Amino acid sequence: MSPKPEPTAPAAVSTLRRPPVRKATTVRSDVGHTFDTFVRTIGVWWPTETFSAGRERVQDVTLERRAGGRVYETWNDGTAVEWGEVKVWDPPNRFSMSWFGTPAETEVELSFQELGPSVTRVTVEHRGWEALSESQLAEDCALPGGYRSGAYALGWQRILDAFTSRFDGENAG
Repeated sequence: MSPKPEPTAPAAVSTLRRPPVRKATTVRSDVGHTFDTFVRTIGVWWPTETFSAGRERVQDVTLERRAGGRVYETWNDGTAVEWGEVKVWDPPNRFSMSWFGTPAETEVELSFQELGPSVTRVTVEHRGWEALSESQLAEDCALPGGYRSGAYALGWQRILDAFTSRFDGENAG
């Protein structure tokens, strides 16, 4: 009979990583034009009525096109509310930014991939959910239920749909 094995200490339990929110859309435009339209006209197509701090007061949204640049909304009374700061600036392929629209700072990355001569896939990845507590993950965002209920995934899809509609309107005219 072999000796009984020594009892081992329980393995350390690691916290499960909270998966990023990923959404994508495809637009009929080359990658350079798609990237430029996204950042240059964000104040035109972004659905501020739902996805902003100022809602109907928002006059413009600005994305300063450089690493270290601010992303912010401007209200009709001149108030500026920061959404984040550009961390990576790599036109026309991608940019990432800190995101202040969550209870704790997270990160959003937009990537632009050319699928053909006039077809671009735009992907958003919203990550860094580990910075939020369990109760913060359930807090309402622009939509009820927060991260836990899938509200951020639904919100990003609506935002990308608004961007895609910009191209549908451009191509229809």
